[in-house]
Amino acid sequence: MTKVLIATEKPFAAAAVDGIKKIFAEAGFETVLLEKYTDPNDLIKAVADVDAMIIRSDKATRQVIEAGKNLKIIVRAGAGFDNIDLAAATEKGIVAMNTPGQNSNAVAELALGMMAFMARANYKGGSGTELKGKKLGLQAYGYVGKAVATIAKGFGMDVYAFDPFIPKEAITKDGVKVVNSVEELYSTCQYVSLHIPANDKTKKSINYALLSKMPKNATVINTARKEIINEDDLKKMFTERQDFKYVSDVAPECHADLLQFENRYYSTPKKQGAETSEANVNAGLAAANQIVKFIKNGDKTFQVNK
Repeated sequence: MTKVLIATEKPFAAAAVDGIKKIFAEAGFETVLLEKYTDPNDLIKAVADVDAMIIRSDKATRQVIEAGKNLKIIVRAGAGFDNIDLAAATEKGIVAMNTPGQNSNAVAELALGMMAFMARANYKGGSGTELKGKKLGLQAYGYVGKAVATIAKGFGMDVYAFDPFIPKEAITKDGVKVVNSVEELYSTCQYVSLHIPANDKTKKSINYALLSKMPKNATVINTARKEIINEDDLKKMFTERQDFKYVSDVAPECHADLLQFENRYYSTPKKQGAETSEANVNAGLAAANQIVKFIKNGDKTFQVNK
């Protein structure tokens, strides 16, 4: 019998777990649950005899992957997949997947909420500004970027996007203006919302050269990954420009250094982008269905280690 491990140090909602178990039961699979573990060795032990694994923010390291003697597929319930050692998975012939689009609305709503929070003086009673009529730049126009654009237009924002991997026509049909370079995006928009992955090309790419191009009263919103920010340059921006703001749901390593800029900097205590009941269930069920389709039919639609 196919055995599937749900390994979640930060567990799914009960409704999601019940739904996942039901999907696997109907497929004739056995479900193994590992929740709220604190020792990485617990995951190494649990993966030893399973055929498939679902994770959230848990780290599928090389050690974990090598311990999975029967492991055929790992699905990260969410969009990002930098917590999976893709090279190790590929070496062992293991398919790694994510569940794109399932958390998009949750992340998009958080991004707009953060914009409003910063625009309204952190809700401390001071005079703020409105989002209506402001220019918002989206760095990447995938599932989340598209959702942010939809909501932002409801606020009356003027939305721009830069994504070299998406056809211009696919963006403009949504009423979003396309810019020709990332530099143009930053020099045009007072607000920039980041939706790029963390990889060798993007890590520390959000640097002083880009940030310093932004208009007066600039705000950067990061619901992506902390690694994409050049933190030395971020600190430089706070020091040099009293109008610059940065808000994130993933605290930078220099978090303590930025607390002095309390009215211009904010980060949630932990990553919040996908933390809604709806996103939790959507991502979990999608992960389960993808595993069933792969095991039974060889479907690799959402494979990320091709």
